[in-house]
Amino acid sequence: MAAFSRRHFLGASAGALAALRLPPAAAADEAAGTEVHGISAFGDLKYPADFRNFDYVNIAAPKGGMFSSIASSRAYNQSFQTFNSLNSFILKGEGAQGMDLTFTVLMARAGDEPDAMYGLAAKSVRISPDKLTYRFTLRPEAKFHDGSKITAHDVAWSINTLKAKGHPLIQVQMRDVKGAEALDDATVAVTFAEKRARDVPLYVAGLPIFSKKYYEARAFDESTLDTPLGSGPYKVGRFEVNRYIEFERVKDWWGADLPVCRGHYNYDTIRYEFYRDRDVAFEGFAARTYLYREEFTARIWATRYDFPALKEGRVKQELVPDETPSGGQGWFINTRREKFRDPRVREALINAFDFEWTNKTIMYGAYARTRSPFQNSDLVAEGKPSPEELKLLEPFRGQVPDEVFGEPYVPPASDGSGQDRTLLRKSQQLLTAAGLTIKDNKRVLPNGEVFAIEFIIDEPSFQPHHGSFIKNLGTLGIEASLRVVDAVQFRARVESFDFDITVQRLTMSPTPGDGLRAYFTSQSAATKGSYNLAGVANPAIDALVEKAMAAESRSDLTYACRALDRVFRAGRYWVPQWYNTSHRLAYWDIFSHPPRLPRYTGVGERILWWHDATKAAKLEQAK
Repeated sequence: MAAFSRRHFLGASAGALAALRLPPAAAADEAAGTEVHGISAFGDLKYPADFRNFDYVNIAAPKGGMFSSIASSRAYNQSFQTFNSLNSFILKGEGAQGMDLTFTVLMARAGDEPDAMYGLAAKSVRISPDKLTYRFTLRPEAKFHDGSKITAHDVAWSINTLKAKGHPLIQVQMRDVKGAEALDDATVAVTFAEKRARDVPLYVAGLPIFSKKYYEARAFDESTLDTPLGSGPYKVGRFEVNRYIEFERVKDWWGADLPVCRGHYNYDTIRYEFYRDRDVAFEGFAARTYLYREEFTARIWATRYDFPALKEGRVKQELVPDETPSGGQGWFINTRREKFRDPRVREALINAFDFEWTNKTIMYGAYARTRSPFQNSDLVAEGKPSPEELKLLEPFRGQVPDEVFGEPYVPPASDGSGQDRTLLRKSQQLLTAAGLTIKDNKRVLPNGEVFAIEFIIDEPSFQPHHGSFIKNLGTLGIEASLRVVDAVQFRARVESFDFDITVQRLTMSPTPGDGLRAYFTSQSAATKGSYNLAGVANPAIDALVEKAMAAESRSDLTYACRALDRVFRAGRYWVPQWYNTSHRLAYWDIFSHPPRLPRYTGVGERILWWHDATKAAKLEQAK
């Protein structure tokens, strides 16, 4: 950006300063910074101010038809299996999937750039030279579904309310937001703390905008089935708690022809179905109860996609390469509990999991082993630390394991037998060294209690993956068990950290920033509802998270994340599981999608695909 900071003017002579004499309006503009049409973490933008649409969309995509699916991702208080609230941005209740479709945001992400955002409700933003104040100018045509205008007062109220009363994960990510203020009806100023996280302005620009007037008579932080007043491309339609919810396209939506929206939001109806069991959910898809499914279970993909509709070509399968960071999936060990405090104990658990056997026997060889929370990205630590990484790590020498300064920890490969004796022997040695002895064939903690572990999950289909692991733990004398609980109980226990070990997937942005706090920091370890399930509370990790968030270039960010990766992996906080390099898609053959799907936002099935009337007619004829 060609902004002139105060530093430039301090270098001028007194005479030049006297001669400058900026008019009041121009002086105010200089102090406020440069106006831009888009923002990104490092200021790099692909699309110019006059762009018409994103390159990857089909601007001629027809409108109409229904898209129906089960959820493939969740955020904040949402569940995959159920819902009982239309408020998806607080801690209380089980939020419905899809509520984000009903609200607009200040700026929208470009799917073919790592983190760039362009104007939606805001037509532009003026960034102060110190980058601590962002002044968003709203579009005059932006309005709520009742026809009332979206004003800066609504935006300021939304930001301040989410910071004070939003889900704890929102509050953590808004720690560096000092507040928002409406300067007039069309201009809102958001102020950030010094040394703010790099991506906090991006996070704020993507937050939902609520109606201040609507909430004057309602409590924002209460679970409710009342349909909130929205402003997005869809409205809440029919729903039945715990079973399904529909969203209806707003036919005269004010934002439909904006550059960031052309070619988007093509279905008349988007519907989510809810099932308590993945196997039952698959049967629902095969029976055409819903129309689109991303398959996450290798067993089902390998053995059950042979039903008549697929053989007849009425259902299509498609593999789409996943070029986004896959994050890290694994069994996270609750180190808040004394029995898991010793990293030798945690490493013994890692050695007891036979990934090679599980992948071959249960998952049809479909997966690769996860080793890093930054898996499938260039942020993964490899080999010995680079000079740039060492510079970040040296201040913690003696405070972190020595291995941090060598090759990063990689979970061991087994012989694939299901019970690798060499690895189990190492586990026994580690447990004994940590003071856990054998008494009456039971592994006993230093305090004399039997070492018992309870795994908790909320999906029965995941039970087979635990079986051999639990058997191996039993060989070590550990009393391990698996408990399957309902979705509501599961979320309550996980959010209050009332568990021994549970499965989680960390999802990472291509440009990680403030979200790192939610996964790795001491603050999040003590925050109810955070994603830091392992209870990671390590001063070195805290400091490296801050370094990553303060990075001023992509290369600096890469080195900081690699250093963080080394320390996290050295802590043995999890038993790494697996990841897939492709999206496994199945859908009834009534959809079409752009030939080139965006790299950074998944496959875009909800908003970029469209109902193909020609295919739908053929499908009906083939019945």
